[in-house]
Amino acid sequence: MTPPAMTSASLLLWIVLGILLQLALWLGISFWRHWGEYQALRAGLSAGEAAVVPHAETFSSNTEPASTVAWNGFRNFRVERREIEDGAGSICSFYLVPEDRQPLPTFKPGQFLTFRLDVIKADGSGNEQIIRCYSLSNAPQADHYRISIKRVPPPPRSGHPPGRSSNFFHDHIPVGTTLQVRAPSGHFCLDPGNNPVVLIAGGIGITPMLSMLDWCQAQQPDREVWFFYGVRNSQEAAFVPHLNAIAAANPNVHLRLCFSDPLPEDQLGEDFHHHERVSVALFRMELPLKPYHYYICGPAPMMETLVPALDDWGVPDSHIHFEAFGPASIKRRKPQTGAIEAAVPASQSDVMVTFAKSGKQVPWSPQSGSLLEFAESQGIAIDSGCRAGGCGTCQTTIRSGEVAYRQSPDYDPEPGTCLMCVCTPKTHVTLEA
Repeated sequence: MTPPAMTSASLLLWIVLGILLQLALWLGISFWRHWGEYQALRAGLSAGEAAVVPHAETFSSNTEPASTVAWNGFRNFRVERREIEDGAGSICSFYLVPEDRQPLPTFKPGQFLTFRLDVIKADGSGNEQIIRCYSLSNAPQADHYRISIKRVPPPPRSGHPPGRSSNFFHDHIPVGTTLQVRAPSGHFCLDPGNNPVVLIAGGIGITPMLSMLDWCQAQQPDREVWFFYGVRNSQEAAFVPHLNAIAAANPNVHLRLCFSDPLPEDQLGEDFHHHERVSVALFRMELPLKPYHYYICGPAPMMETLVPALDDWGVPDSHIHFEAFGPASIKRRKPQTGAIEAAVPASQSDVMVTFAKSGKQVPWSPQSGSLLEFAESQGIAIDSGCRAGGCGTCQTTIRSGEVAYRQSPDYDPEPGTCLMCVCTPKTHVTLEA
């Protein structure tokens, strides 16, 4: 007969083994289900990134007629309203309505407007026209557009003046002012599929990301959205009540405010979520295992850190979308899908650039920079605006030859023309300049 002590020990052992077996089965089933969902979502995205929800097959507004199309050239808009959006009073939103009162074409969240401004010359001798681009900062509406502009102060200890257009808007564009505006454009925009997204904003880079968030809230409330917003402190954070309201109303929106240098009155857990800069280390801690698409907009130091760090983390290149204040400065470590052909020609020493109107023919080298920079170095004046391929001001006719682009421009040049600020000669080229 088995001693009673042995029977109790055996029973206890079998109970423990049973519990462990049930725990192992539960963990295995949970992991298998999670992995299956991950693979299904990944497979759906790989089949063309087109897992589209039924009501979001195209970007649209519930209130906008489908027949409205973009206009050519510049159109007159009136400033209907101004609103300060941050504690420091440095970010102001401008609500714009068309003077002709005709319906507005929709836009893709993330796109921008181009403005032709008559500003005072730096020497005060009169006015001159400049071209500037500003991101739309809300979801598409049928009757108005909104942009939000941060006043750019002079760089400390540099001797340089403050930002011309941003200060012009803040100081000289009251309600009732008429502005000349080109239709929405730009290639940095949200994919309307239902893939989960991470929206990352730094400083005034919040404007296109806010447009994306508002669009998701209006059109795809079931879509998973993580919103990381990095600023120094509460005085610099814009639209915070609006962001908090969306996050409180929608459990699929996860808001993370990151303060790198909080004020003494800024309370962790109440006014912000993380006392640090936005980083991949933070994503590792916060994000579940899913094939997110990352949309990023912010100042150059932020972009130069985050974009390669996401590459190193293993995020597919096709899942990283960004717009920097200086896009040419962001280098991707992996070649982009469908990358633009190399901008450096095979025979660098033989490339001649002919400026037809100016009557100059000059050899070009990679050290000469873009065709715009090259033309200016030869004393040839070319109208320009953003100098980043966004506004189209420097569009110039190509009489002969070919050019190549350093990065895909946001503004689509007309056939037979080029954007001189972001291209270089690929062969001998003759330009109408």
